[in-house]
Amino acid sequence: MEYRNLGTNGAVVSALALGTMTFGAEADEATSHAILDDYAAGGGNFIDTADVYSSGTSEEIVGKWLAANPAQREQMVVATKARFPMGQGPNDLGTSRRHLRTALDASLRRLGTDHIDLYQMHAWDPLTPIEETLRFLDDAVSAGKIGYYGFSNFLGWQLTKAAYEARAHGWAAPATLQPQYSLLVRGIELEIVPAALDAGMGLLPWSPLGGGWLSGKYQRDTLPSGATRLGENPQRGMEAWDTRNAASRTWDIIDAVREVADSNGVSSAQVALRWVADQPAVTSVILGARTREQLADNLKAAELRLAPEELQRLTEISAPQVEVYPYGPKAVQQRSRKIEGGR
Repeated sequence: MEYRNLGTNGAVVSALALGTMTFGAEADEATSHAILDDYAAGGGNFIDTADVYSSGTSEEIVGKWLAANPAQREQMVVATKARFPMGQGPNDLGTSRRHLRTALDASLRRLGTDHIDLYQMHAWDPLTPIEETLRFLDDAVSAGKIGYYGFSNFLGWQLTKAAYEARAHGWAAPATLQPQYSLLVRGIELEIVPAALDAGMGLLPWSPLGGGWLSGKYQRDTLPSGATRLGENPQRGMEAWDTRNAASRTWDIIDAVREVADSNGVSSAQVALRWVADQPAVTSVILGARTREQLADNLKAAELRLAPEELQRLTEISAPQVEVYPYGPKAVQQRSRKIEGGR
């Protein structure tokens, strides 16, 4: 297993994190604990959960495993999130001081711990001033309730505003951003990746397999069926079948991933994960396994090294589709210049 700093901070995490959104939903407690056992045995030390996952059940499952494995609690970096509704009241969501105080204490109870290593705001809150959120997080760091904090699903301007407001007030700086990122979804490279690099924040990509598409288990124009996420719900979220199946880019990428995988004697999932792990600013890639078999295959990505020409091929074929302005090639040229000058 490869290890990296948490952004530009001193904490060290494995380059492959274990996401636990499946816990309590697609994986029962026994299976979830077995997955945690296997992840720890594979050298992983970074667990990511959220209060909203299975309405708190995911945190509870992680907490029970930590309690049963106290030595692992000393080694694991535990991350959770808050922002989405945990009740029906007007203060049961958001990133206000009022809600975060309640949410943080509830997460600590469910996880059975006195501190959370990385506390993340699950999304931007348009109704709460970012200064209010940042001051709460700085207070939580000072109180020892959290070690670091980060964000998830923020846009580039939101990330930059938060980072520089924290700096201007002398508050603890954000450590990480958790965005969706994969060979299929690369839009964050236009604004969000540069913003993270500028702020010294590490990226924790979620859905690095594009909701399962990049594992190679789907066939073109063949509606998925059976015990897969799209088999159970073809219109599931951002990875819905109809839209992606209709795009030739989707299948061009999947075919390229499969060819690189075959030439290396590994799975498509390992290739897709390795590509994400090798991108600028990426600290740790979040694995979302629902079975022990899926996790075992995904963890092998830690051992894989792709040749420069293989990485380049995947990067070129998956290039994000953009308009002429402001992200087209000519517009990008306007934002660069030669150090030696000249036309």
